[in-house]
Amino acid sequence: MAKPLPELSLSDWAVLAIVAEGQTHGWPVVRELRAGGALGQVWTVGRPIVYRSLSTLLDLALIEERGDVPGARGPQRTIVRATRSGHAAVRRWLATPVEHVRQVRTEFLLKLAVLARAGRSPQDLVERQVEQLAPLLRSVTERPSGDGFDLVLARWRREQALAVERFLRSFAAERSASGARHRNATSR
Repeated sequence: MAKPLPELSLSDWAVLAIVAEGQTHGWPVVRELRAGGALGQVWTVGRPIVYRSLSTLLDLALIEERGDVPGARGPQRTIVRATRSGHAAVRRWLATPVEHVRQVRTEFLLKLAVLARAGRSPQDLVERQVEQLAPLLRSVTERPSGDGFDLVLARWRREQALAVERFLRSFAAERSASGARHRNATSR
């Protein structure tokens, strides 16, 4: 039986994923997760939350301190790196599809961004995600009924689910096509 994922917030996962890329300290993590940062365009995390996440990850032994270095214009910087269990947790998290359509916009896109930064193919994750959401996506094929806000909400959920399904299937098809082009190019 696979070891369960630690119960972390999405902000904690984002911080852990960055730390798992290599030794760092808090400020580079803050820069990556602020609104204009590479991962912040998907999931924005404020500076106080980044430092709280670092503390949480230290307490859970998913990261460890590696010493201090002088700050360029401020206090000492505590260098951190992911532990073996931190790296393993990130790998398992990146391979785990999200449970709900509403998480595709946040957690799933964050996973795709982290995989892209690592130069890793998202194909397995996308395929698992399609499988995970298939029962739900099949259930929204009927037009919603009802009245008032219940109908509005049902329509919203249906359209969102259909958009997610189109996105996942087009993403998977695009990846399959690029893989076929690559295989054809290398077989010549």
